[in-house]
Amino acid sequence: MTTASLFSSAFTTLLFLLLVSPSSASTTSTRKLTALVQQQPLILKYHNGVLLKGNFTVNLIWYGKFTATQRSIISDFIRSLSPPPKPPANHSRTQVLVNGGKSLKLSDLAGLASRGPSKNAINVVLTGADVTVEGFCMSRCGTHGASPPSKKGRFAYVWVGNSATQCPGQCAWPFHQPIYGPQGPPLVAPNNDVGVDGMVINLATLLAGTVTNPFDGGYYQGPATAPLEAVSACTGIFGKGAYPGYPGRVLVDRASGASYNAQGMFGRKYLLPAMWDPKTSQCATLV
Repeated sequence: MTTASLFSSAFTTLLFLLLVSPSSASTTSTRKLTALVQQQPLILKYHNGVLLKGNFTVNLIWYGKFTATQRSIISDFIRSLSPPPKPPANHSRTQVLVNGGKSLKLSDLAGLASRGPSKNAINVVLTGADVTVEGFCMSRCGTHGASPPSKKGRFAYVWVGNSATQCPGQCAWPFHQPIYGPQGPPLVAPNNDVGVDGMVINLATLLAGTVTNPFDGGYYQGPATAPLEAVSACTGIFGKGAYPGYPGRVLVDRASGASYNAQGMFGRKYLLPAMWDPKTSQCATLV
């Protein structure tokens, strides 16, 4: 196994994941490409604001129904973000289970996020498939934001929902047939859970945006109210040769048929999206 950073070294705060090398247990998807698309330079402007630098603890706030297996898939992904060979000093991550109503407004998310420790932290609110959230499936699969400025400082937070029963074609692609566009066959989810494996993709996307644009003054393209960020600028790209409707060439587990491009702790496999590389001005994939 090799170690690869999810961000370019231009960012001082890096997310790491152990990547699996192709072996006898896996193979590369051999789908033939019908077209070759030349990637155009992608420029994300730095807006002279704060970036999240140094060690940050990612705390998880669970809202709604999740099985123990579902929680472990996401928890193992978060734990896999710490660079080897030893865990960071702030490895005492907090997890909070919250029971409440089955419908949330966007304004409720900051309050839920505040239930976790706020110093040097990114608090992640995860809503179950039984919970509806304002705008979920219609305009977003999750979001990231920040607490209001105060004397104690600000903390960043992320929210991601489980789309399994609400909109898997929108928020869990490529593990489900898309709602619109080319209708290629869906990939097999690496942890056999379309909703939660889709959450991992969206969580990786939003964590990247949080680190590189936590308070709307970091790296992005377009308006601050609807920015294209480090991963959202590379939507739909998971491997080399990707084009609309085709996620690209990724690894396939020969035993299960599951598609993935990264391997984390305890042998967990994940499919993670491409990320903007400021050195090349391109979307960089893990395989």
